[in-house]
Amino acid sequence: MRISTVTMFEQSVSSMNRQQADFMHLSEQMASGRRVVNPSDDPQAASRAVAVSQAQAATKQFSDARVSARNALSQEESVLNSVSDAISSAKALIVQAANGTLSDADRQSVASELRGIYESVIGQANATDGNGRYLFGGYQDGSEPFIDNGHGVEYIGDDQVRRQRVDASREMRIGDSGRDIFLSVPSGADYVAQQGRVDADGNVETVNTGSVTFKGPQVIDNGDPGYGQSYQVVFASDADGNATYSVQQQAADGSWQSAGIDNQPYDPQGTSVEVGGLRLDLQGQPADGDAITYAPANEMDTNLFHTFEKALAVLESPAQTPAEQATMNNALSTAMREFDASLDNVLTTRASVGARLNELDVIDSVSGNRELNYAQTMSDLVDLDYNQAISEYCLRQVGMQAAQQAFVGIRDLSLFKYL
Repeated sequence: MRISTVTMFEQSVSSMNRQQADFMHLSEQMASGRRVVNPSDDPQAASRAVAVSQAQAATKQFSDARVSARNALSQEESVLNSVSDAISSAKALIVQAANGTLSDADRQSVASELRGIYESVIGQANATDGNGRYLFGGYQDGSEPFIDNGHGVEYIGDDQVRRQRVDASREMRIGDSGRDIFLSVPSGADYVAQQGRVDADGNVETVNTGSVTFKGPQVIDNGDPGYGQSYQVVFASDADGNATYSVQQQAADGSWQSAGIDNQPYDPQGTSVEVGGLRLDLQGQPADGDAITYAPANEMDTNLFHTFEKALAVLESPAQTPAEQATMNNALSTAMREFDASLDNVLTTRASVGARLNELDVIDSVSGNRELNYAQTMSDLVDLDYNQAISEYCLRQVGMQAAQQAFVGIRDLSLFKYL
């Protein structure tokens, strides 16, 4: 077989180019630290690496979302902490104002301090985050959720709350409705009593003119079949002019019906009414038609702002006559109960916010482990084993040198040297 000089040169050059290409590709791998520089290096690993890379990008987006959610929840928790402190301060002032030795001027001073707390709570309810969005306005976070309409504070925000996906399988509330926080109480809140008759819509129909005061109601048997119902004690007089009382229970349609306690003798020095697993202690002289209504706090239209307004109204009004004194004492007793219910509600919401913050920490921990797994998988797929690469680099270097030396030897095999 005859092999031409051109063929020998072409094969030698081709061999050296191939050796040099392999050598350069290995050099590129070592410089980049990646085994798969081009998809053609390992198509299957390159395909899987794309999927892992997309998962890493999604994990990073969820991580950024959790940072945003944590900031929003932390700001809400800080505001709720301030609100709970304000309610506690208001309760302390109510206790101070209930002191019978205070004069009208003294109560005016207490009312002035209480009004400052009231206004601070309104400000907290209209708090904003760092981006100017109102925390408790729901989706309507571009304007103040609470406004004073001249008859009290009104909520004009949205009852829906913003949610954010913080992980592939978790969408979390990153806020709470102002209505749920400031205008509501927990469903299991304690009983609240107030003087006067209440209609089916929860509105006070009559105003007491006597001097009867109440304490409680206290729960004595929460297993009683009537526990959880609404009651009212209505006062009247018998034929001899002595005070009597009857207890009515609110029916499902909102009407008031007899609870089986009718025209019982009433002792102004102290009478305890027990019904539905509750005890209400009464004292003072009632007038005909006076009433005391008591029901679970969540059914009595308990509203943090209304509680402030009712307390301020009695503290800023003179209390000279026995009836006025009784009205003030009853209003302050009701305010204390309502403040307790509102504080419980704020603390419950704050606990919910804390639980969500803890959940974000758990998700962060799980996400961190997932990111490590993704990084390990990506490394296994595309990263370079330097020990193997350096060994192969040296081998390729020897191979390329051998090809070059072989070409030098073949190049000298020519008949022209013998001419």
